[in-house]
Amino acid sequence: MLKKFIHSATFQLPEFEANPESDLLLFDKPYRCTSFDIVGKVRRVVQKQAGKRIKVGHAGTLDPLATGLLIICIGKMTKQIDSIQAQEKEYTGTFMMGSTTPSFDLEHPIDQEYPYAHITREAAEEAARSFIGEIDQVPPMFSAVKFSGKRAYELAREGEEAALAAKRITIYDFEITRFELPEIDFRIRCSKGTYIRSLARDFGEALQSGAHLTALRRTRIGEFRVEEAIKPILS
Repeated sequence: MLKKFIHSATFQLPEFEANPESDLLLFDKPYRCTSFDIVGKVRRVVQKQAGKRIKVGHAGTLDPLATGLLIICIGKMTKQIDSIQAQEKEYTGTFMMGSTTPSFDLEHPIDQEYPYAHITREAAEEAARSFIGEIDQVPPMFSAVKFSGKRAYELAREGEEAALAAKRITIYDFEITRFELPEIDFRIRCSKGTYIRSLARDFGEALQSGAHLTALRRTRIGEFRVEEAIKPILS
């Protein structure tokens, strides 16, 4: 039950009632807010309500520049995190064609530009279909994947390169929902472990161009939908 707002430096979190022993909450993560920002605020509220230390975690990180469904598990429900993360996910977003960035999104400035006028909607839809099924995907260097005992993003920020191993993922659906070059909107249904930023890179290469992610929203995890989520308000 929402009552009032809990203020923070970056966003206001609607007050909620939760069972500190075992509960699951859905949040619509705002832009430029980290997943751990939400976890931290939920933990503080629940622990204050319970008067004791409570275990709180999330079932699947969203990048700060992404928005959408973030599932927070409380108490005994944290034991279900792995099973929730294993469920299929759905995303919508935008690829910017004709340019790339080191992180494959807007976290870093454009580093290369490519022609894109040759791309047709038919070619984009054909390229999208080519990714459907099981594929091997190389994670972004700016990711939390570990390499030689360090996070890949730590190596990337130090100017080092790592030969990250490809991981097997599954793309169930890849739909082009808007085609207005240089922008292409999409809806993707995929398995755990899929990096949509890497898909932007690979999609651009498939169209003999380049691409990076400029918007991403997670709309569903399994049967949990963002429409059911609590929506924080940016301060």
